[in-house]
Amino acid sequence: MTHTPEHFSPLVQLYQDMDNTWNRIAQQYGFECNGCEDNCCLSLFFHHTHAEVSFLQFGFQALPHKDRKRVLTLSRDYCRQTFCETTAAHNPPASKKIPCPLLKNERCTLYQFRPMICRMHGLPHELHKPGFNVFKGPGCDAGKFAGQTYIPFDRTPFYKQMAVIEMNFRQLTGKTGKIKKTIAQILSDSTM
Repeated sequence: MTHTPEHFSPLVQLYQDMDNTWNRIAQQYGFECNGCEDNCCLSLFFHHTHAEVSFLQFGFQALPHKDRKRVLTLSRDYCRQTFCETTAAHNPPASKKIPCPLLKNERCTLYQFRPMICRMHGLPHELHKPGFNVFKGPGCDAGKFAGQTYIPFDRTPFYKQMAVIEMNFRQLTGKTGKIKKTIAQILSDSTM
């Protein structure tokens, strides 16, 4: 594996904590993700942190040239199908269940670099935002979680830690402004 720069260490640790928590709760449910129509790799997810975008691009640059070329082609095709066709009709983009450009043989080629939402998807969860009612997500359909006893999975601490990581990353790198991009958009901006 390529040496990961030190400034990504807090993000790597947070990802490990997320994965450990997700795996522990999934095991308690007896849930194993085997892909389905609600699969996160077929969903339209937007990513909002410069730290995660930079980490994903770092991982992308470590791929062999042939794989980077394939991912770039798939990313640009994904963007064309998802955004160009919907923008022309003045409709917001909607998921067309197009596979993530990082999939190869139904596996993520940048699994260890995948963003937070890819890691957290699938399980019933809760989120506590100050001044709002607790948001509860039901989990994916494949888990058949309806009717099961809810196993607490509070995403709030992870979001709080991510906010601190993002603030520190922005100070370190000078990156500013809001972002809202899919993995395909992020990688379409990458260079070979």
